[in-house]
Amino acid sequence: MFLEKINSPKDLNQVALSDLPQVADEVRQAVLNRVSIHGGHVGPNLGFTEATVALHYVFDAPTDKIVFDVSHQSYPHKILTGRAKGFIDAQSMDAISGYSSPAENPEYDNFEIGHTSTSISLASGLMKARDVMGGHENIVAVIGDGSLSGGEAFEGLDTVSELGTNLIIVVNDNEMSIAENHGGLYRDLRQLRETQGQSPLNFFKSFGLDYLYVEQGNDVLQLVQAFRRVKDTGHPIVVHIHTEKGHGFQPAVENKERWHWSMPFHIEDGSLRDQSRGGEYMPLMLGKWLREEIKRDPKLVCISSAVPAAIGFGPEERKAAGQQYIDVGIAEEEAVALASGMAKRGAHPVYSTYATFLQRTYDQISQDLAVNGNPAVINVIGSSIYGMSDFTHICFFDIPMLSHIPNLIYLAPTTYEELIAMEAWAIRQEKRSVAIRVPEWGVLHTDQEVDKDYDEINKFKLDHLGSRVAIIAVGDFYQKGLKVKQLLAARGIDATLINPRYLSGVDEQMLQSLESGHQVVATLEDGSLDGGFGERIARYYGPTAMRVINFGVRKALYDRYDVQQLMKDNHLLDEQIADDILAVLDKA
Repeated sequence: MFLEKINSPKDLNQVALSDLPQVADEVRQAVLNRVSIHGGHVGPNLGFTEATVALHYVFDAPTDKIVFDVSHQSYPHKILTGRAKGFIDAQSMDAISGYSSPAENPEYDNFEIGHTSTSISLASGLMKARDVMGGHENIVAVIGDGSLSGGEAFEGLDTVSELGTNLIIVVNDNEMSIAENHGGLYRDLRQLRETQGQSPLNFFKSFGLDYLYVEQGNDVLQLVQAFRRVKDTGHPIVVHIHTEKGHGFQPAVENKERWHWSMPFHIEDGSLRDQSRGGEYMPLMLGKWLREEIKRDPKLVCISSAVPAAIGFGPEERKAAGQQYIDVGIAEEEAVALASGMAKRGAHPVYSTYATFLQRTYDQISQDLAVNGNPAVINVIGSSIYGMSDFTHICFFDIPMLSHIPNLIYLAPTTYEELIAMEAWAIRQEKRSVAIRVPEWGVLHTDQEVDKDYDEINKFKLDHLGSRVAIIAVGDFYQKGLKVKQLLAARGIDATLINPRYLSGVDEQMLQSLESGHQVVATLEDGSLDGGFGERIARYYGPTAMRVINFGVRKALYDRYDVQQLMKDNHLLDEQIADDILAVLDKA
């Protein structure tokens, strides 16, 4: 075993060149061990194993700086930089994140990285600072072919070309994004692969960059040779390596999309360890409804930005949708502008993606879409403390972001039936830009009639009129509002319960009516308190005698949090909420 003796790249450098294939095999087995037990990104890491071994064998990290893009290929790097225990020992796995993280290892991880298309731009900053400060280290930016579709990657290439000094850009071309690649750029990459890098149509050379092609991107010895050629170069150069996503694990090779990321599984056959997972999940239910709606509405087009699985659009579903589906690749800004243009022309565009990725589109939603008032629909997925918990992927900052954009209606359904009613209205209406916060925390159904028309903007729904305390419970925290109402009833308080539905405004008439017979208004939202829905309610009641208490998540840096602990720390447990409301009521 070589791996047990490698705690840093310096240890790796003591290994004979001829033994590097064995090192790569051991690293791959460590990656498989972790993802099979802990879950995580499978295919990208397996495909970049040899390249990582070669990079650390040739370059002198941490003096030389290696910047990863999106971090989906950073597991082998972690193994070789003192964190192998987090891949070999099951008890130590929780200590290692799935992403590049200086908080975890500041010596070798240069940035917190979880969003895509960033590595070249980040590396250009290191490059410029090195040149200004008189340094001589190599700067290496790693980026996948899928990430090249993001606008920041283009901007980084443009800057690097002008700076003109040492930067090695390793393009990991495995012919895949999360799903298949989309865009004209990929015809160029295919020609480069087919011509062994000799095609005259060379995207990278069009920026004035030097270029080297390596066909056998999973051959560690060839990669060492290539990296030695470019080390200490005085100008920017692209090393374009052709790799196989999932290399060394046959299930991941045969089904690359399925194995981009996985829950824990059995290595022997790829079957999931926990077969009990499943049941209803609101985003997938919405996707199923959209696929049926496509058949009824020839104007409807579903838009994805490289995460079609977010609403259950697998390969067969995408094929069946035909022209009424488009994936723009990792280009969220393009997705929003595309949707605005489609709506302007009379189509019915629906763009669905995770809240964390929508953060990249603030300007497009504000300027390209909402300012123009074009009736596109944006489905916001995962927006909950029950969503992704890695720091770079947290999805519960969406309400402060979206609800403050003028001319954008942000809706928060509480049940499946209400979600579909809002979706159907948003698609068919022709007056407004609409975003919908798709519930993430469980699935709640109702047998009561739900409203079909949401043209009366900012009209809250009064579900129960009580007295003394009013609970305004947002979206999938409506279920929590129901439970808190029951706890208060057991203590003699018949609380009013309101489903606000609209996150981008307030129902002033209803809020004014609560001033009679109520002393406390409590807001519950599954998201950030700072700039959130509750603060808007508190602002309305500021000049009045009404006491307002807001429940949500305090603004902080959260990483791989335990949901129950997060709720407890933020007083979001049902009993805590009831107790806090009563304490305020006693002072009212």
